[in-house]
Amino acid sequence: MSGGWNTIESDAGVFTFLLNNLGVQDVQFEELLTLEPEALAELYPIYGVIFLFKYPTDTPYTSTDKPLDGTFDRDAAERLWFAAQTIQNACGTQALLSVVMNRDDGEVDIGAPLRDFREFTMALPPEFRGEALSNSELIRDAHNSFAKSSPFVDETQRQGGETEDAFHFVAYTPVDGKLYELDGLQPAPISHGACAAEDFPVKVTQVLQRRVARYDLSEIRFNLLAMVRDRRLAAREIGDAEALAREERKRRDWQFENALRRHNFVGFAGAVLKGVVDMKLREGGEGAYEKWVEDAKTKTRQRLESRKKGGGEDIEMED
Repeated sequence: MSGGWNTIESDAGVFTFLLNNLGVQDVQFEELLTLEPEALAELYPIYGVIFLFKYPTDTPYTSTDKPLDGTFDRDAAERLWFAAQTIQNACGTQALLSVVMNRDDGEVDIGAPLRDFREFTMALPPEFRGEALSNSELIRDAHNSFAKSSPFVDETQRQGGETEDAFHFVAYTPVDGKLYELDGLQPAPISHGACAAEDFPVKVTQVLQRRVARYDLSEIRFNLLAMVRDRRLAAREIGDAEALAREERKRRDWQFENALRRHNFVGFAGAVLKGVVDMKLREGGEGAYEKWVEDAKTKTRQRLESRKKGGGEDIEMED
């Protein structure tokens, strides 16, 4: 946790309901498993994408002169909602706000709370917009409501000065005929050239492919989420009952997964284990319990040996 902001997952269900809880209407996120523009184009209309990547620690990430790709558009910060990142763990929420806050009111209904926040912060320079974001109880509480429960604290020290990998979110969105990269760690919005809304899938995948190419071939820890129109609306408009049912089921699954994130089950698992042990002790005393444990160890070893040999049926555990 940093400054009261917890880490949240890069997940379509998390981001969809996070925006929904902030009052944004008729949008959702879809995870993309490929950088092919056709996969993105199928989701039209697309408001932007959120890209998660490993933050580079071996090379400089920011520059005041020129970004690694594209060009700084310093004047754009006056007309775009662009905020400097002033706090850790908030970059995911900041990235999705960088997309939704730059949509016209006729395109996306962001709701009264975010509309008021946008109007208030647009008069501020980017660094003060970031401060306003980090101090917004409304946005922070919505963000933290999707934090994963962590019942354990790792107090072990990493060996040899090894540092934990850090990850970062950035947003890409078409605004005023240009493709912008909005990254709160950079000094200004980054322009990637002209980009009409219909050209966005091709343009943004080209930029992302160049970005991924800067990493070693062994690095696969990337995640890409597209912010799109609520897909239930199109299903209703064309009368596609099957697609509507599929999207409604997806929403229910997201709600269930989000509910699970808010809870840890350590106490539940402990109670189940205690109940099983008590049952074994009642059945045959200490000897029955020890036999049960040894039988389980034996069958676990047999299962592992069978897997190492590359065949054989799995061994069923007895109750």
